[in-house]
Amino acid sequence: MKALEVISHKRDGGEHTPEEINFLLSGYLRGEVPDYQMAAWLMAVCIRGMSRAETLTLTQAMVASGEVLDLHAIPGIKVDKHSTGGVGDKVTLIAAPLAAACGVKVPKLSGRALAHTGGTLDKLESVPGLTVDLEPERFIEQVRAVGIAVAAQSPRIVPADKLLYALRDVTATVPSIPLIASSVMSKKIAAGADAIVLDVKFGRGAFMPDEASAEELASEMVQLGEGAGRRTVALVTAMDNPLGVTVGNALEVQEALDALSGKGDEELLEVCARVTREMCELAGVKANVAEVLGSGAGRQKFEQMLSAQGGHLERGLPTAAVQSEVTADRDGYVAGIDALEIGLAGIDLGAGRVRKEDKVDPSAGFTVDAPVGEHVGKGQSLVTVHARSQELIDRVAPRLRAAWRLSDREVRRPPHVLARVDKNGVTKGD
Repeated sequence: MKALEVISHKRDGGEHTPEEINFLLSGYLRGEVPDYQMAAWLMAVCIRGMSRAETLTLTQAMVASGEVLDLHAIPGIKVDKHSTGGVGDKVTLIAAPLAAACGVKVPKLSGRALAHTGGTLDKLESVPGLTVDLEPERFIEQVRAVGIAVAAQSPRIVPADKLLYALRDVTATVPSIPLIASSVMSKKIAAGADAIVLDVKFGRGAFMPDEASAEELASEMVQLGEGAGRRTVALVTAMDNPLGVTVGNALEVQEALDALSGKGDEELLEVCARVTREMCELAGVKANVAEVLGSGAGRQKFEQMLSAQGGHLERGLPTAAVQSEVTADRDGYVAGIDALEIGLAGIDLGAGRVRKEDKVDPSAGFTVDAPVGEHVGKGQSLVTVHARSQELIDRVAPRLRAAWRLSDREVRRPPHVLARVDKNGVTKGD
């Protein structure tokens, strides 16, 4: 078998055998298939697509490229939760400890911020002293003892994904549903959980542009999870507006703490409760999520997790040197807040990163003062900006003001959860 034959087979619209996929991927990992040939194959996949069987084979080959975390020492059904990324998306910080407080075992490997979307690890690291670099033994023991651990992925897990993603990033082959699905699910499967809840976002602040493409990606990932023996459910959620009322690392941790005390943005609380219920159902745990949320047990579990990972909330979360309001230039109802523009403004402040090696300012970000549906008067605050300097705030203010779309008519907040996807198909509605 030769790489050229495998590439031309896909270029001409053929369906790969498992042997072809395993040959190409293993050869690439050994350095026998060069970047230019792998790039040609990735482009052929982008154009021609892959069948579900091909995508599952690719996913399984990627899992086999590295270590698979063995979580058998943890009793019960372990449930992981993953989001495809969005602006102000702190659902993991709320739903994961809430599920743990309900009795679910939650082993969670997370990522860092890249482009306009936030990263759970960066948010957690805004807590003084906290580490996300947990050796497997410590990770497993923490899940056993506390019920939850959120840590960085070991470089030994799915090394094939790291190589392929770097190549996709520079060859315009990122937007392919089979390649996205295999990238996400190979890491989830290798992380060792028995079941997975996916939050697949679409809209201005997400990577999927519309509901139809998000449903297609969700369906593909659910089938990959199920094909690998993992119970998998996905929620398709809107990300045209930021989720909750904060964007930024330390700000979102504080909002999560407040939400876990039952206080905060109603939409955020509803979404987190929905995700938690899905996690409980997959784990076979019967719990009244609303009661657990109202009791404050979720906040206690979150604080217990932070402490177990070396965090010291008593030292206080980082705060920005300057906080300044950006005000409305006319009266109106807030019809929408452009999540992409908020995310890009966050990068300008240092709350996010363009390159993986960029430093993040944990105190930088935004507090939304005028959410969707609210009426504002001219001169009233739309958003409070948290930054290192007034100069940075002045720089992003025009972008932020333009991100608020005002209407003369009263506006209702749109639904956030648009569909649920499981192995049986797509169910529309919340």
